[in-house]
Amino acid sequence: MSLKKVEAIIKPFKLDDVKEALNEIGIQGMTISEVKGYGRQKGHKEIYRGAEYVVDFIPKIKIEIVVSSELADQAVETIAQASNTGKIGDGKIFVLSVEEAVRVRTGERGKDAI
Repeated sequence: MSLKKVEAIIKPFKLDDVKEALNEIGIQGMTISEVKGYGRQKGHKEIYRGAEYVVDFIPKIKIEIVVSSELADQAVETIAQASNTGKIGDGKIFVLSVEEAVRVRTGERGKDAI
């Protein structure tokens, strides 16, 4: 059985919605990172103490999950629906193949490790 890694970059305030939606489809484990970046929006301008400056990198949340190949499409769809605001900067989702997964404590491999 093959595994897929789903990486999603989303707006920070959507994290709880995505987490709850993934739990509802049976995905319990995930890794979350606070990241910064930009896409087409290329940052924005802000004014601080009268001086205008450009914020090049926007704060985002990166969610990483590893699932069986059969569950990958459902996970992507769930994340997309739960994180969508309809506004620019909603994020991106990437799906990658995983060669191997190993649970450190038990030595379990593959699907058993996730």
